[in-house]
Amino acid sequence: MERICAQTSSTDGYSKVSLSTPAQGHRLREVQSPIIPRVQAWVRAHPGTISLGQGVVSFGPPQEALDALQSFGRYPEDHLYGPVEGDFALRELIEKKLRMENGVRLSEERRLMVTAGSNMAFFEVMMAISEPSDEVILPRPYYFNQEMALRMLGVHPVLVPVQSDFSLDLEAIRASVTPRTRAIVTISPNNPTGAVYPEADLLAVNELCRERNLYHLSDEAYEYFTYEGARHFSPGSIPGGEAHTICLYSLSKAYGFAGWRIGYMVVPSHLEEALRKIQDTNLICPPRPSQRAAMAALEVGRGYFDQMYPKIESLRNEVMSHLAALGNQCRVSGAQGAFYLFVEVDSSLGGLVLSERLVREHGVAVIPGDAFGIFDRTCIRIAYGAPEPDQVRQGLERLVSGIEAICQSS
Repeated sequence: MERICAQTSSTDGYSKVSLSTPAQGHRLREVQSPIIPRVQAWVRAHPGTISLGQGVVSFGPPQEALDALQSFGRYPEDHLYGPVEGDFALRELIEKKLRMENGVRLSEERRLMVTAGSNMAFFEVMMAISEPSDEVILPRPYYFNQEMALRMLGVHPVLVPVQSDFSLDLEAIRASVTPRTRAIVTISPNNPTGAVYPEADLLAVNELCRERNLYHLSDEAYEYFTYEGARHFSPGSIPGGEAHTICLYSLSKAYGFAGWRIGYMVVPSHLEEALRKIQDTNLICPPRPSQRAAMAALEVGRGYFDQMYPKIESLRNEVMSHLAALGNQCRVSGAQGAFYLFVEVDSSLGGLVLSERLVREHGVAVIPGDAFGIFDRTCIRIAYGAPEPDQVRQGLERLVSGIEAICQSS
């Protein structure tokens, strides 16, 4: 370990060490800095900025979830650690939801674990299935927290391009498999592109994983957010896929639970013991107040989200319409899901520079494509789920006029 030391003389004749700094682990030096806090700092430095950046929704949990917390804490057992895999009553409700909505059934071959959000589930799964220098295939543009997690674990992200409409390039994925590959990751509906992968493509990925003895990790956090007749498909419903299919889910989006940190994963039973070790060390148990609120939310069910859906769909259509005013200056593809548009801008500036200038000069925040692994062209991600409709409209006006002004001047 390299150390930085400086010695000084003291009045009593002894030398004293005035500076001694242990070196940082090298793996974290290769991890990109989190982009959301960086953009948030830009926003704070420019009051009045409208954020079309962070991927959250404008609505909170159902009232029933908030009401459930009123009784939490009345009993001594509420304050104790719970089961490492999550409270039984919550897991029962999730099991019913999986069976009815996703076609996914728990069994001796398949287990359920509740986590503090699906980001934690991804990290724990990768810790369980991989070793340093292993490889995991990520379609690019990727979700930045997943790429960061892999690098933190010393796992090499193999970045595979997608088609021009952001659909999966199945041949490129197949060609990227090596003896060191441990898993293929799919996110559908996709963050950051909004693409919804067809059932046939997810079946093909799952079959490739079966053939090559790999895991198919399916991130389904945005499962309810689909438009224009697109349909979400859960790879966990594929017959015979129990041993190699891992599915991640979240309450953060559809139930407005972002800050409550509740997600869950369905995993092959042979990973259960490893995941219990990891979760017990990392978390001990999912936060019990959040679990109690999640139970009430799931008892309300999908109908809660369905009430919110028309507003989100309407906002999506308005965003598409505003961007159309830019003509050939920007290109939008796919976007039949989630609440994102991944936009390529005809500019010589990089995505990071363009995004900072949009905040500084035009009062609107987006996320640069650089954070998602796109460096060869100028891209930005627009998130339209968080602001209220009037703010989205005002933000879009600033975005369109800002892109026109910046592109003309550069």
